[in-house]
Amino acid sequence: MEQQSIFQRPLWVSLFALTAAIAWGWAYPLIKLGFAEFMITADMTAGKMLFAGIRFGLSGLIILAIARLTRRDFSVKAAGSWWYIALFCMMNTTLHYAFFYIGLSHSQGSRAAILNSMSVFSVVILACIFFKSDKMTWQKLMGVGIGFVGILCLNLGNADSGRFTWLGDGMIILNALCGATASLLTRGLGKRVDVFVGTGYSLAVGGALLIVPALLWGGTLPRTTLLGMLYLLLLIAISTLGFTLYNKLLTCNPVGKVAIYNSLIPIVGAVTSCLCLHEPFYWKYAIAGLLATAGIYIIASPANGKRR
Repeated sequence: MEQQSIFQRPLWVSLFALTAAIAWGWAYPLIKLGFAEFMITADMTAGKMLFAGIRFGLSGLIILAIARLTRRDFSVKAAGSWWYIALFCMMNTTLHYAFFYIGLSHSQGSRAAILNSMSVFSVVILACIFFKSDKMTWQKLMGVGIGFVGILCLNLGNADSGRFTWLGDGMIILNALCGATASLLTRGLGKRVDVFVGTGYSLAVGGALLIVPALLWGGTLPRTTLLGMLYLLLLIAISTLGFTLYNKLLTCNPVGKVAIYNSLIPIVGAVTSCLCLHEPFYWKYAIAGLLATAGIYIIASPANGKRR
C-alpha cells in the first residue's frame, strides 16, 4: 500500500492549514502598519504596488532558492503550459494583491478581513461551474447564502460604522474574486510544474509585474526605518510560508477540506487589526464574522463532503 503524503494526513493537514490561515490573518494589520512606517498614504497607488511587489518578489525568490537547494524539478511537464503559469502569476499575485493593497488602504483592516472571506464562497460557486466533480448541493447553497448575508451585515448601522466604497470594499471584492480564481487554477498547476516551484514563479514573476509599473508611475517608499523593514520581513515570511503550505494542500486534498480553515482568517484579521491598529470594533463585525465563519464551516463540513 502506497504511503500517504504528510500533506494528506489529517493531523498535518489541520496543522498546516491552520498555520497558513493564522499567518494570513496577521497580514491585515502588518500591511497597514507598514504603510504608516514607510509613509505610504492612501492616494499613493504606485507606492502601494511597489511595497507589494517587493514583498512578493522577494518571497518568490526565497522559495525558488530553496527549491534549487533541495533539487526540485524546474521543468515544465506539458508543452504550452507557460501561458497557464503566466495566468496563475497574474491572478494569484499581480492582480490579486494590486486590488488588495489599494482596497486595504481605503478600508479598516477588520472590515477588509471579513469582506475578503467572499473568496471562499466564490470558490464554491466557480468550482461547481467549471469542474464536473464539484456539484452544488443544498448544504453548499445554504453555506454560501449565510456567508453572503454575513458580508452584507457589514453595511448595517450608520455611516460612522462604515459603508461600502468602491476604492475600499470594491477593491477587496475584486481581490477576493482573483483569489478564488487562483485557488481553482492551483488544481491544474501541479499537472504542469512542481507546485513548490510554481508557487515561487507565481510570487517572483507576479511581484515583478507589480514593481515595474509602480516604478514607471513614479512609485517610491518615502521613508525607510528599521521598524518598517521588520514589518516587510514579517510579510515576506507570511507569503513564503502561507502560499507554500496552502498551494501544496490544495493539490493533495479536496478544496473544501482545506478551505474550512480559512474561516479563521476573517476572525484573526479583524481581532488583530483592532488590537494592533486601535480600530473601533463594531457589533456588526462580530455578526458578519460569525455568519461568514458559519457559512464556510457548513460548506466544508464532513457531511457535505460525503455528498460530493
